[in-house]
Amino acid sequence: MPEKKPDSALMGVRRLDLLTHAALARLSFSISPQSMALAVTDWATHLAASPGRQLQLLRLAGQLGGQLLAYAQRLLLADGLRAAQLQGDQPLAAEPPVQDRRFADPAWQWWPFNLHHQAFLLQQQWWEAATQDVWGVSAHHQQVVSFAARQCLDVFSPGNWLLTNPVVLQRTWREKGANLTRGLNYWLDDFQRLMAEEPPAGAERFTPGREVAVTPGKVVLRNRLMELIQYAPATAKTRPEPVLIVPAWIMKYYILDLSPHNSLVKYLVDQGHTVFCISWKNPDENDGDLGMDDYLNLGFRAALEAIEAIAPGHAVHAAGYCLGGTLLAIAAAALARDGQLGRLASMTLFAAQTDFSEPGELSLFIDESQIALLEAQMTQRGCLTGRQMAGAFQMLRSYDLLWSRLLGEYLLGERRPMNDLMAWNADTTRMPARMHAQYLRRLFLHDDLSEGRYLVDGQPVSLGALRLPVFCVGTVADHVAPWRSVFKLHRLAPAEITFVLTNGGHNAGIVSEPGHPRRHYQMLTRHAGGDSLTPDAWLAAAPRHEGSWWPAWNDWLNARSGKPAQPPRMGDAVADAPGQYVLQK
Repeated sequence: MPEKKPDSALMGVRRLDLLTHAALARLSFSISPQSMALAVTDWATHLAASPGRQLQLLRLAGQLGGQLLAYAQRLLLADGLRAAQLQGDQPLAAEPPVQDRRFADPAWQWWPFNLHHQAFLLQQQWWEAATQDVWGVSAHHQQVVSFAARQCLDVFSPGNWLLTNPVVLQRTWREKGANLTRGLNYWLDDFQRLMAEEPPAGAERFTPGREVAVTPGKVVLRNRLMELIQYAPATAKTRPEPVLIVPAWIMKYYILDLSPHNSLVKYLVDQGHTVFCISWKNPDENDGDLGMDDYLNLGFRAALEAIEAIAPGHAVHAAGYCLGGTLLAIAAAALARDGQLGRLASMTLFAAQTDFSEPGELSLFIDESQIALLEAQMTQRGCLTGRQMAGAFQMLRSYDLLWSRLLGEYLLGERRPMNDLMAWNADTTRMPARMHAQYLRRLFLHDDLSEGRYLVDGQPVSLGALRLPVFCVGTVADHVAPWRSVFKLHRLAPAEITFVLTNGGHNAGIVSEPGHPRRHYQMLTRHAGGDSLTPDAWLAAAPRHEGSWWPAWNDWLNARSGKPAQPPRMGDAVADAPGQYVLQK
């Protein structure tokens, strides 16, 4: 039977729709207006049909308004111009959330700024209540509307504007406006760099191979998608089991090899481990056809085979970070399915999700409408740009990444000195169109991996087949991979799991070298086949330790490794570390 030719008219229709959606994505900063409209409509129409909830919100508005009025009366009776005693003598109408640092300065207790910020916090409380518990609204739409309300409110926060921020006014008066002049110059410099697609000021002082990513080593494998780096031994003897690090390709690998003092790679080498690390290519428009299978085959599988050729006869300690950890879990499940799990001595996951049923605030940007919009834009470009991804993360942490910068740099005239982690964060990467669409649909949207539907080589894999020791790290303030989501591996895999919860966020919690001030972590092991605790029960049971978790991981690796012996040979060098791919812009 002859192959049916595609309908040219249908192809033309689809092409027109694709172009239209791609143009819409550019205008809407890659945020689906239809998705937002559906969420707001769902919330508004259900609220309109809920008179009881409306009455509750009216009563709450009256209650909060009464609190503000009573607070204003107390200020007038206490002489509103007093500043020093107000915070101690006058109870606030609204206490800011513990993590909210916007109004911590004592100047916010001066009249009329105390009234301004209290009115803002009370309004924030009302909108938080108004977007919750509306009968019939889907959980996803509720989260989207609540998030959108917070973003809109933040625009009007009195802390973000010159005339309503007493700290800025103080500084402006004291410096006779010099802070605003500096801030304007900073803004102009940032704007010019943004238009020219140049890195932020000071990032040039942290170039891979010069100031960061300087641990000695060789590129021993290069293919279309990655370079494999083997690091030179720093000790006379090393543990026989090599360590393979699989970083995420949403970031450059050298977050794990920053400056010598906070390089996890260097730390492992100094502790007597033979370390390999994948450095992913920064894809461009010609790599749009790369998919998740390519990252598995050209990435993890190719690296594992190369390591086994260099250090034959020894299982590998595999460690994956973020999306690299998810890929590692998929690869380990495929090895288990095929009876080859013995090639791995252990698996370590850094802030990596395997269950995406509750993936955190990133799920706000993931539904059919949003993915379709991204697919249209990526089909034209062949990839998702670093600027698009950075925009999504800025919205998730709008105060830390946007408003605090506006306040500190542009109004106070204080530019934070660039450090290695900040420079790395600005060294963005792109994502191949096919891979990113598969990742969002198969993992985030459909949760195929935890549900046992994820296909590798045409056959499903199951995390329930994992029987190797697992070391799993979650971070307390992670907006990308919330630790409670990472913790769900306990219910998916019967393996021995040592779970570590460290303070810090998705990046700073992992880059937590010994000697770093104010670091602490909790750690507890669930033995193979044992009962799993709930996250809250785990929090109550896990002992707290001061300092970095790195030495605990090193001890864990050593306990599952052979005695130190002669280091393996260095593989055939393609180039010196850090290689070429990490330098791609």
